[in-house]
Parts: sequence; C-alpha cells; structure tokens
Amino acid sequence: MADAPRARRLAKRIAQIVASGLEHEVKDPRLAMVTITDARVTPDLRDATVYYTVFGDEADYASTAAALSSATGVLRSRVGQQTGVRFTPTLTFVADTVPDNARRMEKLLAKAKEADAEVARLASSASPAGDPDPYRTSTDDDEPDTDGAGAESFSDADVRRGPQSG
Repeated sequence: MADAPRARRLAKRIAQIVASGLEHEVKDPRLAMVTITDARVTPDLRDATVYYTVFGDEADYASTAAALSSATGVLRSRVGQQTGVRFTPTLTFVADTVPDNARRMEKLLAKAKEADAEVARLASSASPAGDPDPYRTSTDDDEPDTDGAGAESFSDADVRRGPQSG
C-alpha cells in the first residue's frame, strides 16, 4: 500500500498525461470537447478513475464515453511509459457531474432569491393582523390590587382541602 500523498501525486500526473494524450496522440473527433477535471487512484495504485466533462448535450456524452473506452489502451500505455511505476494502473473514465450539479444549485439559489425578494416586497406593504402593538404596556388600569379588595382570600385550610364539590 502506498501512502496517500504518493497516490495524490500519481493521480495528478495521470490526469496530466491523459489530457496531453487526448490532445496530441488520440485523433478521435469525438474527443475534441473533452476536459479532464480530476483523477483518483486507489491506495494500492492499481486502479485510476479519471473524471472528465464534455461541452455538449447527452449525445455528446455518449459518443465521448465510447471514444474514451476505445482509447483506454493507448492512454494506459502512455501512462505506464511516463509514470515509471511498477504496475500501470487500469484507467476508468467517469463523467464528472460537478459542473451539472453546480448549474442546478445556481438555478435553485436564483429561484430562492426571487422568492425571498417577493416575500420582502409583500412584507413591505403588509400591516399587522392584530393590534398594532400587541404587547401590554403598564397603565393605571393594569396595576395589580395591593389592598386585597376584589381578590378572594383563601385560608391554609382551604388550600389543604382542595376543591369542594357541590
């Protein structure tokens, strides 16, 4: 097992080699709009996953996937020649979904921002549902009675007996 920094360095180097190979060595027109975004290598350095994006629609993604699978052998041999590792990792190409997810998140954030602006616009012209000032303020009428008049007085015996039926 290799250490994690070595695996990261090898993954970075594999991404560079594959990108260069796609640009200079593989002459497939389906690979014209491919960008290698990232590569990951397993800790044992036996398998490499290369992430790519394609500028285009779903049909372009499908044709690019087919072109990459046909060019895997050429790219793997190029990786083996230029990395100098004992065992050349197998290459697996995976479409990178990060740009699509980022676009989807930006659309959702824009929609939320519009909804917040609409709520703020409605709130600016809204009036309270109840009293304008729903909190009590102390006035002379609200002062508690201190002389005991008007309030029932209970003795300790009444409290101990509890409520009486009847």
